[in-house]
Amino acid sequence: MSRKRSRTTIITAAAASVVAGVALLPNWSAGAAVTDDPKVDPTTRATFQRLADAVFTDRTQALVDKAEGGKKGHRLTSGFSGKVRLSGTQSRHENTALSELSGRKARLAQLGEKYSAADTSVKLDATQVKGRNATVAVTETTTLTYEKVKGSEPKTTGFQAHHELTFKAGRDGDWQLTGIRDTDDGYLAVNQVAKPAVAAPATAADDGPPEAARSATTRPAPAKPKNFSATGYDYKAMAAYAQKYWSKYNPDYPNFNGQGAGGDCTNFVSQSLKAGGWKHVPGYTSDFHKWFGNSEIQSDSFIGVNEFSWFALSSKRVTSLANVYQMDVGDVLQMDFDKDGSKDHSMIVTSRNSQGVPYVTYHSTNTYNRSVASIIASYPNAAYYAYRT
Repeated sequence: MSRKRSRTTIITAAAASVVAGVALLPNWSAGAAVTDDPKVDPTTRATFQRLADAVFTDRTQALVDKAEGGKKGHRLTSGFSGKVRLSGTQSRHENTALSELSGRKARLAQLGEKYSAADTSVKLDATQVKGRNATVAVTETTTLTYEKVKGSEPKTTGFQAHHELTFKAGRDGDWQLTGIRDTDDGYLAVNQVAKPAVAAPATAADDGPPEAARSATTRPAPAKPKNFSATGYDYKAMAAYAQKYWSKYNPDYPNFNGQGAGGDCTNFVSQSLKAGGWKHVPGYTSDFHKWFGNSEIQSDSFIGVNEFSWFALSSKRVTSLANVYQMDVGDVLQMDFDKDGSKDHSMIVTSRNSQGVPYVTYHSTNTYNRSVASIIASYPNAAYYAYRT
């Protein structure tokens, strides 16, 4: 996602995170005793977790070719009607979400992609109770299995997402789920329906930054085979790095996910390119002609979506591709969600199947081997920019 923020703020926040040894989360306690009335005992906390698991499992199953249990419209959340359950309003919200995801599944099928199975699990991270209101932080881990996999194509795609659930207790002490908020910066999980946040457009240090050409999303794409030996870069190393650190962040770099201003997506792409041989170009952090990043300092072009595009094009390290389906391993895909001319998100290609579909891996929300077809089905109105590295 796009980011443009104070260097002091970025470095100070990153250093504080490392010193503390924990993520920058509210000061909650995952298993602490709750003294407010009504009390949330271990059994209630466990039910909070199970309801959250049911909500996100329902959403994931809406994308699967054959719904869990083989029953059309079967919802796990329908089994919660006692002490912990959905509120009427939230139930309607979930109906809307499932309907939207069903439409996404249909668009995916038109693009030739289906999922044969899925697995979603939710871990309760923390609870906070104030009076009759409870806030629950959870981590969702989801894996989807691609249907009709051939040869060495990716068999699965998956992601980790963080959510905050709000519960309200009635007069009799029953808890109702009243709201769900995605707390990652990206809103880019395959089963999420919230619209991505769009940052303010970045401005260049001079008047002449290069403009990337917009890429088509139609198939079939004109042939554009990649010469993997022409540049001297190690594209397999780029993909291996991304696949290693998609959810387990490299401690040699700061982690910007969850800190606002756009998240960690371009920082992650830059790290992957660096692992494959991209060399630093030292200089002022705000000069988009420079590119460098380590644990202490990063150029704007290393962590910013638009600044990365300006550097990559002006340095001739990339060329624009006419169609997103021309991308291959090590290439980069960027998106402009609202087509305002300012790019919002960066991803790196980690695989490509025999039908010519690239798969991307990215941070915020942390995701591996998601097909470009899935991205387009989820965001059909976005503008796309594909780069040959």
